[in-house]
Amino acid sequence: MMGNHAVAEGALYAGCKFFGGYPITPSTEVAERMAERLPKFGGRFIQMEDEIAAMASVIGASLAGVKSLTASSGPGISLKQENIGFAMLCEIPCVIVNVMRGGPSTGMPTGPSQSDIMQAKWGTHGDHPVIAVTPASVQEQFDETVRAFNLAEKYRCPVYVLTDAIIGQMMESLTIPAKGEMELVDRLQPDCKPEDYLPYDMDKDFNPMPAFGSGYRFHVTGLHHDATGFPTNDPVLHTKNTVRLIEKIDKNYDEIVKVEEFMTDDAEILIFAIGVNARSAKHAVVEARNQGIKAGLVRPLTIWPFPEKHLEKLITKNNIKGIVVPEMNLGQMTLEVERVAKGRCEVEGLFSLMVDPILPSEILEKVRRFV
Repeated sequence: MMGNHAVAEGALYAGCKFFGGYPITPSTEVAERMAERLPKFGGRFIQMEDEIAAMASVIGASLAGVKSLTASSGPGISLKQENIGFAMLCEIPCVIVNVMRGGPSTGMPTGPSQSDIMQAKWGTHGDHPVIAVTPASVQEQFDETVRAFNLAEKYRCPVYVLTDAIIGQMMESLTIPAKGEMELVDRLQPDCKPEDYLPYDMDKDFNPMPAFGSGYRFHVTGLHHDATGFPTNDPVLHTKNTVRLIEKIDKNYDEIVKVEEFMTDDAEILIFAIGVNARSAKHAVVEARNQGIKAGLVRPLTIWPFPEKHLEKLITKNNIKGIVVPEMNLGQMTLEVERVAKGRCEVEGLFSLMVDPILPSEILEKVRRFV
């Protein structure tokens, strides 16, 4: 199956009942698959007039009580940002697929990229939590989309699925688990009387979220709000709520962040890579080992929150000499790796804006510089 189709199938498995989107290369196959399949699952597909409206429709559907999905690429994600920020502040669960392509602006619509990593973290304004998962295969695009819905529902926030044009449009074998094999999470529902319900209780990490029309009434606004949801200019409440939003993610790092480590037990040199470049990196590690070089791969399946605990542990435990960071941009993850390394080891970025993934031989050449 194509990777983009696997994303759609993962969403359906997770219980997605609404898709609001707008066509854009190289993510359109997600929308096409959802248009065909979603009605068969009792869901609704709407192609909106633009990406801004697509994100707004997803927010509305989620408030109405259903798991909701949108898919786009870099320029479309840029247009969605205002409404993504709204969903962040108002704690509205949804999943946003970004099949990354070359930018900025219209850029290179058919060329792959990994240049939206920082956009996922900082694209909207203000302080807010971010979760972003990074699959590297067709199977993982299914699995991580299911996980993205679980994270969105549990932590009441938008969750990104960051892929790229190569991963999204490649064809690989996919095993779809039987119903019940993968855990599915639904948002918490209130057990109090409607008149006692507080949608944004600041003394709780997780507040129940009833559907509009279910008998529970609550106010939703893009302004900073109090526990009832109505606007407030109280700076103490503003601070308390913003800190709560971020801490509910940070405090649950171990449940959210997922990392594959390959041959890292005795590694002296690490490669830090996601997506299609991680596939090349794994080959580079094997070849390095064949040449007697103790290399290992750290592959985040969650890039936000940044997997700093995993990286910190390996740097400290293994006394790492250097870290190579191959990425299809001009240096985004490299900055975060340098932040975690704190000068204790060298960090070498390997950057490319070419339409092909970075080759194992190119990564291996960088690794050898630390020997």
